[in-house]
Amino acid sequence: MPTEGTSTEPVEATGDAGPRRPIQKLSPLLVNQIAAGEVIERPASVVKELVENALDAGATRIRVELEAGGLKLVRITDDGSGIPPDELPMALEPHATSKITEAEDLDRVGTLGFRGEAVASIASIARMRIRSRAAGSDECWEIASEGGSTSDARPASGPPGTTFEVRDLFFNTPARRKFLKTPQTERGRCLDWLRDLALAHPAVGFTMLSEGRSVLELPPGQGPRTRAASILGKELEGELLEVSADEHDDSRGIGLWGLVGTPSVARATAKAQHVILNGRVIRDRVIQHAMREAYRGLIEPGRHPTAVLLLEMPPGAVDVNVHPAKLEVRFRDGSLVYAVVHRAIRDALRAADLTPAFGGEGTLPRFLSPAEVLPPPTERVAPGKAVDAAAFAREVRELAIQPAKDGKVDLDTVRRALEEKATALEARLTAAEEQAPGVAHEVVRTDAGDASLPTPKRADRVLQVHNSYLLTQDSEGVVIIDQHALHERVMFERLLERVGEQGTLESQSLLTPVVVEATSGQMAAAEKLGDLCAQIGLTLRELGPRSLGIEAFPTFLFERKVDPSEFVRDVLARAEEDGFAPDAEEAMREVLDMMACKAAVKAGDRMSDGELEELLTLRERYERASRCPHGRPTAVRLTIEQLERLFGRR
Repeated sequence: MPTEGTSTEPVEATGDAGPRRPIQKLSPLLVNQIAAGEVIERPASVVKELVENALDAGATRIRVELEAGGLKLVRITDDGSGIPPDELPMALEPHATSKITEAEDLDRVGTLGFRGEAVASIASIARMRIRSRAAGSDECWEIASEGGSTSDARPASGPPGTTFEVRDLFFNTPARRKFLKTPQTERGRCLDWLRDLALAHPAVGFTMLSEGRSVLELPPGQGPRTRAASILGKELEGELLEVSADEHDDSRGIGLWGLVGTPSVARATAKAQHVILNGRVIRDRVIQHAMREAYRGLIEPGRHPTAVLLLEMPPGAVDVNVHPAKLEVRFRDGSLVYAVVHRAIRDALRAADLTPAFGGEGTLPRFLSPAEVLPPPTERVAPGKAVDAAAFAREVRELAIQPAKDGKVDLDTVRRALEEKATALEARLTAAEEQAPGVAHEVVRTDAGDASLPTPKRADRVLQVHNSYLLTQDSEGVVIIDQHALHERVMFERLLERVGEQGTLESQSLLTPVVVEATSGQMAAAEKLGDLCAQIGLTLRELGPRSLGIEAFPTFLFERKVDPSEFVRDVLARAEEDGFAPDAEEAMREVLDMMACKAAVKAGDRMSDGELEELLTLRERYERASRCPHGRPTAVRLTIEQLERLFGRR
């Protein structure tokens, strides 16, 4: 028997899905809460949406106050145009906006907010109060909403502009609240968004307080570079390169200004990348890929460049109505955007000296113990014998150790000793060059060299230290070069040039195939790499279920005495474990990188005068010689200022 309140009408069954429910219209509150799920993820979303509304209202100063990371309170106050009292109730209605009126407006959106969803969505999941005084009015009004229930507008007091108070976010949707992090984490995300918006609008002043304490204070009227330095940190100011572009024609156009960091300040995440389009903070894969390609070979894999890019485009050239939170856009001409961003950053990097400085401010101590900076005393080097940096250091140590106190060397004494020995050292280096070639090398440029190569801005002498590092100078100080890293970059660029010019690399056939044992996965990888192997001059033939024969090997690697079986095993291991890039060009670069690494001189290899001359000349030729193909620096510079500080001159 049916119980009281139970329907006796038959219910249509729908298999495993259970009984079919009737179609019905959702309540306005539920509609807004669903919209809030798309737009409002956390307190940072509230900050973003309401600050964007303040910017659309023409605010010149915006103040953000948080309690409990925004979970308890987000209060945003601006000095914008305000909202008239008769429009306050409409501000809480879904899809109510003053920024568009017809469908055609969506093709030329020029404001940050335009959907009319944000305020209504926030009001459906929080306790909200809006207090506003319209420009030119002497009256201030306020309206309140809690969980979709709205009060009438009533008189209040306040300055021109608008204040939004959002309390107890997700109070009526506790399941959403469980996904939030700690108040400290949520506060950090609010701060990140406010910084992004501050970068996008440098003329606007921004203040943020958390628990009554100021955590951000940016005055109005700043320029883009000053604002960027304030956000990124003044310690990075000397590591930022300016980029710009202005390309327009009759039907399309793009303007770009920005700052990009040198490879030395690349980060482990992309958090330091800020892309702003027409004042809107966006996340765009096209632009990220253009940045990544511009830095290819200058930063290590897995690291991301620092950048602030401000783009301006006609509103009709971009569709901003593709993401509920307006984070993503769709360009009408993505190839133009890619080309302009890539070229502008690449040109800035080409024009800059990317050799990183050794250490930094305050890293050179005033006093050092002898054991920390000088090798233990040994037999002094007699005049006329080969001279290296360690030998000269030992002589200085013997002169400086006598007046040392408490086991410390007075660097003033070291400085005086160096000044007295400078002339003698020059003479001894010359003598050493004649008696022990390869220890102190003189670099001589002749007219027989490549006339297209620029004249290097370096001294005539270079010292090979421990057969691993090259010591020379330029106009800014002492340059220490990692011979393997530099040679690897040079080899990589030469191989890339050959492939670009010839399509393939020269190959040397083997009289007898070299047999390489392989796993089943490597055998499968070798088959997939057929075309790539052919391009680099490598021919592999299957000899059995687990063996491959090397029938031809790149001539370049033969000349560099690279073992064929070792190279092939490394290629197959890489292909089996990580795989090469799916893009053919990228995969080719990865293999050429492996070839260059195998063929480059190693640490401990003595280089002849001619090899040193050629290597340093090519360093000036290739634009990315400051980094090896893996992104590590090939050289570091000890600046004149650092030297002066080290020796007590500053």
